Amino acid sequence: MSEQNDAPPVPAAPAHKAQFTLQRVYTKDISFEAPGAPAAFTQEWNAETSVQFNSGAARVGDKQYEVTLQVTVTTTNGGKVAYIAEVRQAGVFFVDGLDTAALELLLGAHCPNILFPYAREIISDLASRGTFPQLLLQPINFDAVYNEAKRRRDQKDAETTAKH
Repeated sequence: MSEQNDAPPVPAAPAHKAQFTLQRVYTKDISFEAPGAPAAFTQEWNAETSVQFNSGAARVGDKQYEVTLQVTVTTTNGGKVAYIAEVRQAGVFFVDGLDTAALELLLGAHCPNILFPYAREIISDLASRGTFPQLLLQPINFDAVYNEAKRRRDQKDAETTAKH
């Protein structure tokens, strides 16, 4: 008499699976300057704000990468700088099992997107502590920023190759 096994077949173990984890988020540097104070507090507030940012990544261990996002906000009022707030927000990420293109996209777009809310909170807090009106930075589409930077790099590389 034979026994029948109704258990489903066990699937084969997948080949090396991609892994991604956030290990730590931290602030590397904070700066706040109010060169327009106290005059900025006595003028009608009709400010203009510019935001600059950049990010970079470095390998810091076996399968570990530090990604740093720098955000600089310059607010002028009446043509004079009221304040400058800057933060370098960083994170350590464990990444394994990605090809080069996927790793570059992850480190260049996804990780800065994770770090941005932390940087935005610090910038807002710095402006408030300087007793300036609340500043709420708008979200940044890091995927679009990354893709545009990659397009420019590829175009520059193609132009350089064509010249030689």
